[in-house]
Amino acid sequence: MSEFLNYPGESSNDDLQPEGKAAAHTRRAFLFKVAVGLNALVGAVLAVPLIGYLLGPVTKRGSDVGSWISIGAVSDFPVGETRLVDFKSPVASFGDGETAKVACWVRRVSAQQFQVFAINCAHLGCPVRWFSESKLFLCPCHGGAYYEDGSRASGPPERGLFEYKYKIAGNSLVIHSGDMPTLATQASCKEKPLVQIEPATGETRSTTWEG
Repeated sequence: MSEFLNYPGESSNDDLQPEGKAAAHTRRAFLFKVAVGLNALVGAVLAVPLIGYLLGPVTKRGSDVGSWISIGAVSDFPVGETRLVDFKSPVASFGDGETAKVACWVRRVSAQQFQVFAINCAHLGCPVRWFSESKLFLCPCHGGAYYEDGSRASGPPERGLFEYKYKIAGNSLVIHSGDMPTLATQASCKEKPLVQIEPATGETRSTTWEG
């Protein structure tokens, strides 16, 4: 039995002269090395995103968390209007693509006063939409509604929209991003008492309901 398998139409190694055997061995060794190299290259390409995902939290710079970033010029936001703005999260990692973009609602109250709301409903996090005609933020998922100042109007949410901290730097509106505004960070939630709906039977409650 010959030491190597033969290609179709190729002479048996036993039929080759010593010089031919050496050439055949060299060709097979070269092809083997090329195959190993291609496999290693493919493996490296596939491993880069995985390694980045695993090492992302370790290599993330502490200064990135809670960074102040500009979301546009002050002149981009007319007084009395609310506009949707997208910005790139400072904690985004390589390969995040479109998921690195974060949206927020910017309301300009006066020349120097703004409100920057997280787009997520305070109930279960669905993105809320702004309706200028009714001056309300509405959640399409469960019917949550908020007034233009972000305070709760009706629906399942028990609090208002979460707000980003902001400041004006020159002609830029800068927000404290990186850490999503929640109750654990800094939120502006105007407390309003919940309205208890009485039963339709017409019965009168004997005790005062407390939220």
